[in-house]
Amino acid sequence: MALTGRAVILLLLGLLPTVVWPSATTVRLWWLVVIVAVGLDVLLALSPRRLEIHREPPGQVRLGDSGRSVLLVSNPTARRFHGLVRDAWQPSAGAVGDRHRVVLPGGERRRLVTLLTPTRRGDRLADTVTVRSLGPLGLAARQRSLDVPGHIRALPPFSSRKHLPSRLAMLRQLDGRSAVRTRGQGTEFDSLRDYVEGDDVRSIDWRATARRTNVVVRTWQPERDRRVLLVLDTSRVAAARVGDMPRLDAAMDAALLLAALASRAGDRVDLLAGDRRIRARVSGASRTELLNDLVSGMAPLEPALLEADWPLLAGAVTGLSRQRALVVLLTPLEPAAVEEGLLPVLPALAHQHRVVLASVADPALAPMAADRSGVREVYDAAAAERTVALRQRTAETLRRMGVEVLDADPEDLPVRLADHYLLLKSQGLL
Repeated sequence: MALTGRAVILLLLGLLPTVVWPSATTVRLWWLVVIVAVGLDVLLALSPRRLEIHREPPGQVRLGDSGRSVLLVSNPTARRFHGLVRDAWQPSAGAVGDRHRVVLPGGERRRLVTLLTPTRRGDRLADTVTVRSLGPLGLAARQRSLDVPGHIRALPPFSSRKHLPSRLAMLRQLDGRSAVRTRGQGTEFDSLRDYVEGDDVRSIDWRATARRTNVVVRTWQPERDRRVLLVLDTSRVAAARVGDMPRLDAAMDAALLLAALASRAGDRVDLLAGDRRIRARVSGASRTELLNDLVSGMAPLEPALLEADWPLLAGAVTGLSRQRALVVLLTPLEPAAVEEGLLPVLPALAHQHRVVLASVADPALAPMAADRSGVREVYDAAAAERTVALRQRTAETLRRMGVEVLDADPEDLPVRLADHYLLLKSQGLL
């Protein structure tokens, strides 16, 4: 039961007869009047249990966009329902306008819409639906909270999508769909054309030239149908926040840009995400479904406060592809975690595949290392310099093992990873 403001006003009105007839009897009589009125109002209110409430699936939205939660409230009785319905969600769902005043005659149904703008990636869950049924006098109400399950999935925002058109233009130039052709180890024959000044003389096709009056050269394009394996580290080191987002979210953004670019280049892209166990796996998706499968697979991932089991992840990579592939390890360049967990499995992995480690760097380290304005700042600068030196030492160790290391800020990492992929493609190293 819940009391309304009218019940309080009715109780305060009892001050008038108390002033006129000041006695304990007057007070008790007025309390009795209020209790009877409130009890009668509660008895006449429609029970919230009589309502039928269903939720339409909210679906999914990109982080930063808005979706809707729709409740279908039906009144199968012959009586009118008058009251409030609250569609409660967890705070990170960003619910706006979740309290609805409803007047619902018997036998009718209403759609109650709540706007949702999630502030965190992943599945944002609905809480209980609270129904408050008011009596005809409006003094009191019956109240009950009902469990109506639901969730809205906030997908990774893919902020680096803005860089995709420029990288696709470079890819078109690279793979021969524009006037410029490339030639190198691992490329495929494409077509013949007339020789122009500046062409590599090694590209001249002498047999075709002998049959024509002009010198003819062969054009080449990078090989297609290569394999790109993205390995997303969801262990404790991915939970650290860099700027206003976790490292895991920044790594996802870089993975999505590379996947979109590689799929347009005709390569096959697979994803593994895990720590002590495999949390997500996307394999065999077509070019048209790849991005949708990737964002759906990444959306519910959260960092686990565990160390990564790199032998497990390396075994999963081997299980996906025994042929040579580009393996991109999206994991922070944390010296202790890399040296203890990743280094033992890297020699075998780098021997079989071309391995790139893409790490999200902390942009706060550089200004911290440069600030020497006070005693405290000097200590902070020393700590920052030591952190940078350890990361550089670890990166050099990885490079000596044949692993390319890309360590960049969250804004720069997607672009650097995409450019590195294009460089490998142009050199025929995939």
